[in-house]
Amino acid sequence: MQYFSGRFKEAASELILDFHSSIQFDKRLYRYDIIGSIAHVRGLSKMDIISKDDGELIEKTLLEILDDIENGEINFSTTYEDIHMNIEKILIDRIGDVGKKLHTGRSRNDQVALDMRLFTKDEVKKIQSFLLELIETTTQLGEKHLETYMPGFTHLQKAQPISFGHYMLAYSEMFKRDFIRLNNAFELLDYSPLGCAALAGTTYPIDREFTAKILGFRGPTLNSLDGVSDRDYLIEIMSALSIIMMHLSRFSEEIIIYSSNDFGYIELSDAFSTGSSIMPQKKNPDAAELVRGKTGRVYGDLMALLTTMKGIPLAYNKDMQEDKEVFFDAVDTVKGCLQVFVGMVKTLKVKDEVLLLACNDGFINATDVADYLTVRGLSFREAYKITGGIVSYCIDNGLNLETLSIEKYKEFSYIFSGDIYETIAIKNCVEKRKSLGGPSKESLISHLEELNRFINGAKIELINYRLNDII
Repeated sequence: MQYFSGRFKEAASELILDFHSSIQFDKRLYRYDIIGSIAHVRGLSKMDIISKDDGELIEKTLLEILDDIENGEINFSTTYEDIHMNIEKILIDRIGDVGKKLHTGRSRNDQVALDMRLFTKDEVKKIQSFLLELIETTTQLGEKHLETYMPGFTHLQKAQPISFGHYMLAYSEMFKRDFIRLNNAFELLDYSPLGCAALAGTTYPIDREFTAKILGFRGPTLNSLDGVSDRDYLIEIMSALSIIMMHLSRFSEEIIIYSSNDFGYIELSDAFSTGSSIMPQKKNPDAAELVRGKTGRVYGDLMALLTTMKGIPLAYNKDMQEDKEVFFDAVDTVKGCLQVFVGMVKTLKVKDEVLLLACNDGFINATDVADYLTVRGLSFREAYKITGGIVSYCIDNGLNLETLSIEKYKEFSYIFSGDIYETIAIKNCVEKRKSLGGPSKESLISHLEELNRFINGAKIELINYRLNDII
């Protein structure tokens, strides 16, 4: 027989119980379900909807149940379908009819909505802590390599010289945006649906401001229909998680390319590489490849929830049970990838000399030749054409811009003089680029100051975060 079977005359089939049940995955919400129940019973006691003695007994017993769950002394049952009904059944078994008063003025609809918001708040902060560690890691590596020069690429072709520090701080900026994006999503989810009941609120004189406050929310949701059926916050966070994975995947792709034999710009630690079952010389970047691969998994989780929600009428529908598995999977996948990524980046070796040598081909200082002519009076378009001719000549004759003679330079333009070689030296090409956001050491030091301010502020923000003071 169903636990809540008011109008039913027949017992539910085992088939539908298994199909209907969510306990196998929503059991991880047990702590949040108990936190929410304690807040609810305190609210009931405060408004004299139940007696103070009954409220204290229910709260005391809920805390005992929490301890028993965490000590592995409780087995949940599919007969009671979900974590909410399992905990309520255990409560009633222990204290009898008093336990039945817990559900006064609420529904499983606002209960599950509350549990998911409480869970999500904690998980967002955990993910942000991993993100912040990655931002620190890329920033520290960038600071270490302010004058380690390398080719910058467009279209995966060598374009202009930059520093490895500049390259790493680009990812610091990406992950910083990810952190901020999660803050924005957190702000929107930080409202309590407790008290929305099934869909139309309740006739009991509850104090939703009180329960929202003790649960650590900014306030209560303002529409009971929306409160029980809103899953926007999950979709928004999963979208943010998908962007995190996109950034990790881009970074992974470059780690895979740059650690390959043909590039050899970096070397991964043995701890984050694997070998081949047949080729003893191989050192495969499997950690980066797996992160790249798991990106599609998180995208799939997002699309699954979007598809689930797209046709659901107000208010709650059973389809919404499908939110949990995909959200749990996305959260767990991103946390795992971030932790692996931090370790991989912390231990990678940057091959400074290889990077500098790589600057010597590909004509990555050609723009500086054109700039040389431009600052001496030519239009940039004319200077661009002359420089293109020089590059073409060098390619045909096996030369580069550093080995082309000054006599040949002068054949292309009388403006050239011996100082062209100093102008196109790789270090000078980078260090002249002092514009805000540029790769010069001067620009990067300014960028580092801003990043470190952000990191310090984010650390304080995470330290100060507390879900609530209930338990």
